[in-house]
Amino acid sequence: MRRRASGLAAALVCLVAAGCSGGDGDGVEDRSAQEILDEANDTMGALSSVTVEAGSDKSDGTGISSRFTSDLDSKCVSKVTWEKTGAVLEQIRIGETDYVRPNRAYIDNWSGKTVDAPQSTWFRTPTSKARSGDGLVTCTRDFASFGTAKKGKATEVDGTGAIELVVTDEADEGGTYTFSVATEGKPYILKVVYKGAGLSTTTTYSAFDEPLDIRPPAEANVVDAPDSP
Repeated sequence: MRRRASGLAAALVCLVAAGCSGGDGDGVEDRSAQEILDEANDTMGALSSVTVEAGSDKSDGTGISSRFTSDLDSKCVSKVTWEKTGAVLEQIRIGETDYVRPNRAYIDNWSGKTVDAPQSTWFRTPTSKARSGDGLVTCTRDFASFGTAKKGKATEVDGTGAIELVVTDEADEGGTYTFSVATEGKPYILKVVYKGAGLSTTTTYSAFDEPLDIRPPAEANVVDAPDSP
């Protein structure tokens, strides 16, 4: 499964990985890589919350990191950092409202405009105004299989036993995805590493089904975003 790029005047590459469902890791040896991956998707799709951290490096030396926590429905928080410039874009989405806070480096680098509001200011805008490429994320995620999966080696991710599944896709010639699926407890996707021509990304998943407390910023720090021209 893919997570497509999103950004403002720059490509934000984010993986949307598949996960696993149910089970306790028994019988991994007896199942095919595709069966494990399909089961993984069911488990990840049934989550009530998850935290996703991603980092990407391009051959031109630029890198992007992000942290995303969501109920996979209508509430989520996101922070994206462009490592080379120090630009940061933060977002809180609650229902039909986005609260967005770009730092000054972000504004200087991508919009060419200056903002008089202090660093703590959040801009409130309806989610209906969000557009592809504006850097804002949705709270939902689609977990689905793609390509051809093969079993890799046994591994560990932060102390949890896992099996690597190596996935290739004809639509991405030369690209390889390595999914680390937990073999202890529920078969969550713990990590996904992508390596392709001029680009590599690492995405980790954690805080499965943990309670969330996502709230709007303090009203004193919020202003309504101006309408786009």
